[in-house]
Amino acid sequence: MSYNYLPLDRNWLHFDQVKNLLDFDQHVSITFDAHERITKCREYLDRKVDSSDELFYGINTGFGFLQNVKIGKDQIEQLQYNLLKSHACGLGEEVPRDIVKVMLMLKIKSLSYGHSGVQIDTVKRLMEMYNNDVLPVIYTQGSLGASGDLAPLSHLSLPLIGLGEVYYKGVKREAESVLEELNWQPVQLQSKEGLALINGTQFMSAYGMYCLKKSEQLLKMADIICALSFDAFGCISEPLHEAIHKIRPHKGQGTTAATLRKYLAGSEIGAQKKQQVQDPYSFRCTPQVHGATKDVFENVLNIFLIEINSVTDNPNIFPDEDLIVSGGNFHGQPLALHLDFLAIAMSEIANISERRTYQLISGQRGLPLFLVKEAGLNSGFMIPQYTAAGIVSENKQLCTPASVDSISSSNNQEDHVSMGANAATKCLRVINNVEKVLAIELLSAAQALDFRRPLKSSVVIEEMVSVFRKIVNFNEEDRVLHNDMIKAVAFVRTWVCED
Repeated sequence: MSYNYLPLDRNWLHFDQVKNLLDFDQHVSITFDAHERITKCREYLDRKVDSSDELFYGINTGFGFLQNVKIGKDQIEQLQYNLLKSHACGLGEEVPRDIVKVMLMLKIKSLSYGHSGVQIDTVKRLMEMYNNDVLPVIYTQGSLGASGDLAPLSHLSLPLIGLGEVYYKGVKREAESVLEELNWQPVQLQSKEGLALINGTQFMSAYGMYCLKKSEQLLKMADIICALSFDAFGCISEPLHEAIHKIRPHKGQGTTAATLRKYLAGSEIGAQKKQQVQDPYSFRCTPQVHGATKDVFENVLNIFLIEINSVTDNPNIFPDEDLIVSGGNFHGQPLALHLDFLAIAMSEIANISERRTYQLISGQRGLPLFLVKEAGLNSGFMIPQYTAAGIVSENKQLCTPASVDSISSSNNQEDHVSMGANAATKCLRVINNVEKVLAIELLSAAQALDFRRPLKSSVVIEEMVSVFRKIVNFNEEDRVLHNDMIKAVAFVRTWVCED
């Protein structure tokens, strides 16, 4: 398979493929099989509408509560234009660029199955937008996560008809002017196309995949930063013993203990005789806490992989079975519940990290109070822990589940909604906060380790600290730590842990 583009069709889309799409700036393309399925479905739909007076939801009827309003054949195309325009009601912050890219890719993927009734030209234009970096301006607020992500996907689709705004070459512009510059004609929407474009879970799904990508990196960094703190605090290794984890065989717990043993192997500090019998839970129970989050991560990833390999618009068209069936695949309940679960699980990584930071600055185990010489004259690392504590508290507030809420809409036709879009946006806020808290632990643990010199930690930990010290040096006396914290956040985001 070429690394230059991601093929999209009914074949299973894997997590690594989504990550590679973003990391290596790949293009996307539907396959010949997808082309044929899309064309076949469109031809079937045209024949069906032309030869029947039957009502098909959203094809020759109004939407939502207006489902029983029949639309004349001469107004079917206008219906689709009106749908995109009327539903583009997003507000709030702009969706980050990488998430917009994943949204575009996932919309193409969903349409590639040939159950949505779109024209091949519509799918081609979506691919052209992606591959030419013409990225729609989309807003975070507006979706209830149940009738599909209606408002966000409407903003995603507006540029197809020459409306809305896009980023092109990094500059926000009116879509109409960009289409003219690229010599692209607006797509002439046919029956059902507007509905196929804006029904679906691509907003929630894109946020979920992006959150999972970030979480995977942070879970790796949480382990190695914990190992650094473990040595810097002079912890005993017994809680990592394989025998303990064999008799409580949760997968994540056992994996975490094994990872920590590997990271700490050969440490001179670890080989020193310790005075304490036990260490605080934030060190001793790391395998159990980090491991539980890893198990949640695996569960959430499985749900999202099913979702991104699904058709989630409505109605669904089955040419071979001569069926047009209206259902509810757009409802985001599986995503809402698991986005909330992921946010809660990841917040615990920050919770336990902040506690380790607190222990490191507390003046125990031969470490100076607040990890600084001449404490009192210098405040040292007192206030980074304040910052971590405030962020951890914010996460606790954000972890109130969005999925327990529902507000009726569309004149009570859409009377139960998932609120998965809210779960998605706040999940990302939680994960970005976890990144900051881990960065503060890294900053503190590296400082603490330097007070253990000339003893050394393991080869793995010393290698990471050596690279980190080229970016952030030892804190001899008080300075503006904000700058160090920003550098530490970037390090946590990009450091590649060995497998």
